[in-house]
This record gives sequence, C-alpha cells and structure tokens, in this order.
Amino acid sequence: MSIFDLDASFERAARRLPSSGRRQRSDAGRARLSAVVERELERMLTTGERPDVDAIRRHLRGFCKRHGARVPSRATIYNQIARCRPPRYRGRALPAAVQEALYNVDLDAELDGAQIAFYAFNHGDLRAAYWAATMPWLALHHAARMRGWRTKSRGLLLAVLRRRRRP
Repeated sequence: MSIFDLDASFERAARRLPSSGRRQRSDAGRARLSAVVERELERMLTTGERPDVDAIRRHLRGFCKRHGARVPSRATIYNQIARCRPPRYRGRALPAAVQEALYNVDLDAELDGAQIAFYAFNHGDLRAAYWAATMPWLALHHAARMRGWRTKSRGLLLAVLRRRRRP
C-alpha cells in the first residue's frame, strides 16, 4: 500500500475516526429568518445612525406578532448586521476629495460603502475623511472590520463610530 493512495487513506481515517452520528443542518450558515422579518430588520439596520439592538428587538416583537413569525434573538440580529451589505455608490458621483483617495479603483463602477470609507479614512485628506464620517453607520461598521488599516486612520474611524453610537 502506497502512502499516496488517497482512497485507502480516507478509508483508514474513516475506520479510526467514527462519525458523531449528527447530521449537519441543510440550512447551516444561512439565516433562518422569514423573508418579511429579514426585510424589516435590514430596513432598520440601514439607517444613518447606529440603531439600538434592544429597540430593534422591541420593534420586531410587535412586527413578528402581527406577521406570525418568530422573534429573532440578539445573536441573530448581530449576525444580520454582519451579513447586511452597506449602500453602494457610483464612483463618479463622489466628491473630488474622495475620488482622489480611491486609487486603483474603477470610478465608473458601483463601489461598496465600506471600501469607500476605508480608502477615504486611510488614504484621503481631511476633506475625504469628513465626507466619509457622514456615511451611514453600516458602511463604517463594515469598514472597521477590513484589514490593512493604518493605526491613526483606524483610530479616527473608531472615534467616529464611538461618537455615532446612540446614548
């Protein structure tokens, strides 16, 4: 038996490592929210300021009761924040200072709001950072999770996010 016989290796591994007996869910990794609840939750998340998760849950309790759906948990709401896409912008419609910060980017395309915020804070001048600070919070939230930040630029973004939290 050769060590390069992949089929035999898989058989040996299957004998050594018995199955747990649990099947993986068919909907693993996908939201289990009903479509109407998911749309309402996305509508609430795409506001200019950071919404309060407790206020979202209070609103969704009544909404779900009216539509006969289950109320999502806090964890589901936070997972939806991670999945919900920020707004998109036409590159040519952006202010000149922001366009200058977007190097190696096709300005004729639609650009993700998080990418614009990243470039504006990280590579733009103060005018670009000012403009990016007014973007919807979801774009800034997603931008903060991107890799490649300069320390002081990310600090400025985090200060903007901190300031825009609801009291």
